[in-house]
Amino acid sequence: MDRCVVLVDAGYLLGAAASLLAGEPARSRITVDHSVLIHGLRERAEEDTGCRLLRIYWFDGAPDRVPQPEHRRLRVMPRVTVRLGALTRSEGRWAQKGVDAAMHAELTELARNRACSDIVLVTGDGDLLPGLMSAKEHGVAVHLWAVQAADGDYNQSEDLVAEADERRVLDRDWITRAVRAKDLTGICSPRPDTRPEITAILSAPLPDRPPPSGGGSTAAPAEGAPAADGGGAPRPDTAGAVADGGPADPGSNGAQAPAADGHAGEPGPVRGVPTPKDLAGLGRPAVPPNPSASPGATLRWSSDRGWVDRGTPGESPDAAGLPTLAQLTTAEQRWADREEDITTVSGDPFEVGQVFARRWIARLAVPAHLRILSAEYPRVPHRIDGELLRYAARFGLLAHKDDQIDEHDRYAIRAGFWREVDARTVNEHAPTGD
Repeated sequence: MDRCVVLVDAGYLLGAAASLLAGEPARSRITVDHSVLIHGLRERAEEDTGCRLLRIYWFDGAPDRVPQPEHRRLRVMPRVTVRLGALTRSEGRWAQKGVDAAMHAELTELARNRACSDIVLVTGDGDLLPGLMSAKEHGVAVHLWAVQAADGDYNQSEDLVAEADERRVLDRDWITRAVRAKDLTGICSPRPDTRPEITAILSAPLPDRPPPSGGGSTAAPAEGAPAADGGGAPRPDTAGAVADGGPADPGSNGAQAPAADGHAGEPGPVRGVPTPKDLAGLGRPAVPPNPSASPGATLRWSSDRGWVDRGTPGESPDAAGLPTLAQLTTAEQRWADREEDITTVSGDPFEVGQVFARRWIARLAVPAHLRILSAEYPRVPHRIDGELLRYAARFGLLAHKDDQIDEHDRYAIRAGFWREVDARTVNEHAPTGD
């Protein structure tokens, strides 16, 4: 049957691309346009083999085999099938488990069942040599593709190269159509044109040091950081942030505030969370100093346990009584939501926050609830915030990355939530023509 199949070892393809473009094999050092990459693979495979594409199999690892945002984007693309192995951490390094075995099984099954005439392998692993030889014995032509090696290094098994029927190299020009090196000072969340308060969500710093045990704080606020007003309520300058610097909670005996991951620890910048200094070179507007700021307060990000108020009143009764999305959603809507999550929502943290807010707003029976929520800015009411983070967890967000909760994703999720609320609130109050 004159059809071709492409089997992609994502660890090899993207790791080699990172080495080529960024100087090291860490995939976190590159950004990938998966739609462009898949289109390029399909176009190149059909050109090299002279056959129509049957399917592209994308083999990758994921923690607990839970699809990550990139896998969710890939698996809904036409002619793409995602196969996931486990991603485990050993001796400080991540390693894929089961990916090679899955590729070997797919390779031999396709050949045995005569599902195609040509198979393209994008890999460098010599463990696939027995599968490649088996495919050839069943009359399948095997094309082996390599990613151009960095600094002349060889990145494929020599035995695999020797056994392949055809070999091609995906050079730098081809790779850079879909992959580019990431700026070390960049962040993953989108940078929409939003009001200055939304920018502050992404740049609010953490306190430099804990408040003294006496209860009051003498720490100077970080430069450009918004602070609580004289009335004790947080000012609307950063979502999900809390005023830290007032009297300690009852029974705390002036103990150190919990760190961003919910555990006690030394205050300071959280890894992966950009500070105003980090964002200075990204073209983001700086947060202007607040002339009415209290000199003893500094804003800090909340943990997954919701808001932790220190020396500030709790949320308003109206906000505490706002309905959750689950309460507003019918069984039919719940099914439709799940369908949309699987087929449409990419899992980008900013987008996840927007989708959640859009659904919540669209299902409100009482329009005044939107105004109540908007008045709480930057504070997401506790029940809604918890539900928002649980929803984000479905997409593999908020997981442990490098043994720490990814606080960076929390910034982007809440920024997306407030951006959507802001847009809907503006539209609600926009003047209408005659």
